[in-house]
Amino acid sequence: MGSFKGHALPGSFFLLAGIWWTGKFSLWHATRRNKSLGSTRLASRTSQRRLEIIESSLILFFSFVGMVGEQFVANGPKLHLYDFAEKHWEQLHIWQHTTMYLFFGLAAIVSLIIHTTEAAPVALDRLMLGIAFFNEGFLFLYHLHGRTMLDVHVHQLLLYAIFGEGLVSFLEVFHRGNIILELLRCILTLLQGSWFWEIGFVLYPPSGPEWDMKDHNTMMFITMCYSWHLAFAMLVVGVLYCTVNCVVRSRLKRTPPMEMGLLKPRERDLESEDEIL
Repeated sequence: MGSFKGHALPGSFFLLAGIWWTGKFSLWHATRRNKSLGSTRLASRTSQRRLEIIESSLILFFSFVGMVGEQFVANGPKLHLYDFAEKHWEQLHIWQHTTMYLFFGLAAIVSLIIHTTEAAPVALDRLMLGIAFFNEGFLFLYHLHGRTMLDVHVHQLLLYAIFGEGLVSFLEVFHRGNIILELLRCILTLLQGSWFWEIGFVLYPPSGPEWDMKDHNTMMFITMCYSWHLAFAMLVVGVLYCTVNCVVRSRLKRTPPMEMGLLKPRERDLESEDEIL
């Protein structure tokens, strides 16, 4: 992560995750709200499980790419943790980044197990996601020793989004399907993703003059930028949520209302389980 590309990569991952989660949660909530207009299979239990499996597989893939990229691209440690000849630790900041990706990979593996088998309770996926976010926050919290004032400040601002996501994910363990918590996680995920990009532009500008790392006015401007990023994340989530709701409502109005009546009793029972997923 000691480069612009190193911050743009996780930033892109979190931006994609935030957009994906917003669309997914908005779709499920919209179909539940508008069931009176006619039943569809848009958010059936089978469809939800398929989406969860696809999502977990992608998170696992991205986590693997992140770990490999940190370890083997350019001057990475290549899995060497300690140099016994020189008697020093080998690039611990990169090992911290690798550990961050590792925990998201573990969360994805647990989610795959949950949604492909009956071996664990469903809420465990939210618990593991919350642990992954909190682990990321703790790693960054103790990642700033000896850095310049502005460097420390931009990473401290990032921690608000990270720990916020961890807290929301833990609340989802007990309030699964709560659209407010789900959209709040989407907002914080987009905020984290866009702020990773901002950190890259501030610390490793690809072009133009470098930032003054000790100027107080620069810190004030960066803090204001953080608020702008939050407003941007809220706007994106709001627009996507409204768009999905309008599309679903329009489609349901054109769907024959007799569809639910044609389902077998067992299928209706499965449909009723959508609320808990």
